[in-house]
Amino acid sequence: MTVVVGVDGSAASRAALRQAAQEAQWRNAPLIAVAAYEPPLSAPAGGYPVATMHTDTEQRAAAESTLRDTLHTELGDQAGQIGLRVSGGVAGRVIVEAARETHAQLIVLASRTGKAVVPGTVTHHVLLKAPCAVMVVPTGDGDAGEQQPATR
Repeated sequence: MTVVVGVDGSAASRAALRQAAQEAQWRNAPLIAVAAYEPPLSAPAGGYPVATMHTDTEQRAAAESTLRDTLHTELGDQAGQIGLRVSGGVAGRVIVEAARETHAQLIVLASRTGKAVVPGTVTHHVLLKAPCAVMVVPTGDGDAGEQQPATR
């Protein structure tokens, strides 16, 4: 059983990563950080110059490097203990597939500012297809989660 977290490098996903690391520690479970990238489309005739196109290998390497950097920045020495999954495809599907393959007990995702009522497409897909519990971590927008001082 694992904890899976979707990471896209945004401030919101970094908050979700920190929360997922705490959840994994509490559950005594391995943490798997998942990043998705869009595989390159083949260029149509007369399309983009070859020099401007990136190969699947290049995009995967860039996504993996970004994920490793994010893990190191947010989790420090603990980053080396985190499993990585980098796959081409739609983020929601990649996250659900990783959760299934690792028999996850929890998926942790970031919420997006300004979408409090309706979840984003990735969150929506994961909520509908997840094989386990899903935690959506709110963004730190200043007053969320802060204790208000007692008044008399």
